[in-house]
Amino acid sequence: MKLHLVPARTGVEWVRLGLRTFWRQPLAFISLFFLFMALISIAAQLPLVGSIVAPVFLPFMTLGLMVATSVAYDSETPKPVAPAMFVAAVRAMRGRWRPMVVLGIISAIYFVAAVGVSALIDGGQLARAYLLDETVTPEIMAGSDFQTARLLVMCLNLPLSLAMWHAPALVHWHGVAPAKSLFFSLVALFRNFTAYAMFCLSWFGVFMIAGIALGLLATVLVAAGGMAVGDSSSMLGGALMIGCALTLAAMSLSSTWFTFRDSFDPD
Repeated sequence: MKLHLVPARTGVEWVRLGLRTFWRQPLAFISLFFLFMALISIAAQLPLVGSIVAPVFLPFMTLGLMVATSVAYDSETPKPVAPAMFVAAVRAMRGRWRPMVVLGIISAIYFVAAVGVSALIDGGQLARAYLLDETVTPEIMAGSDFQTARLLVMCLNLPLSLAMWHAPALVHWHGVAPAKSLFFSLVALFRNFTAYAMFCLSWFGVFMIAGIALGLLATVLVAAGGMAVGDSSSMLGGALMIGCALTLAAMSLSSTWFTFRDSFDPD
């Protein structure tokens, strides 16, 4: 396995390929994404250990969607590949589940450590809310210390997100050890920084366009239905926002396989 350097314009191509592949089987991608999110949500509800167990499933979700994308992209006919996408995703997760669990444990430990560091700012209020399911009052959540602690956790988790970008794929397709896969993932992102910057900017543009279109759609539906501005319109807008956000998340994850494919070459 060796790193492949790509030009900046490749980032836009990754987004284009991801969108095209997603729309070949949108229901399959959305269903697979919702399935993983449901598993993670259920794990997160476990008493005391939920916040620690849930991150263990994140590498499996990344790998499952990348494998599903590879199947959908390689298929000549878009309709019959939906079952093959699910089967391939399950087989991939079963094939190298031990190193994937190791990646998940590393992710969980890092997350707990990042949340623990936030206690230096807010006295542990955020840590107790995340790790011990302690109820936080609206007054505490609105406080500057709590908001600063949340921002710190987001910043501390950014390196982990970058390291996990390619790590599951490196483990699955190239048999790289978990610790090395995290390192190589970071190296790939920094060596191809301009391409990944264009990738993120392109997706930001897609999200902005989708947000504008969603706002216009909600306005038209409210006007067409004769709804008064109030609870009904708020519920409609909230449902549309949640559905669109989840669909966009599934759509963006369908393009990560292309970033991996073009960043790493087999020996």
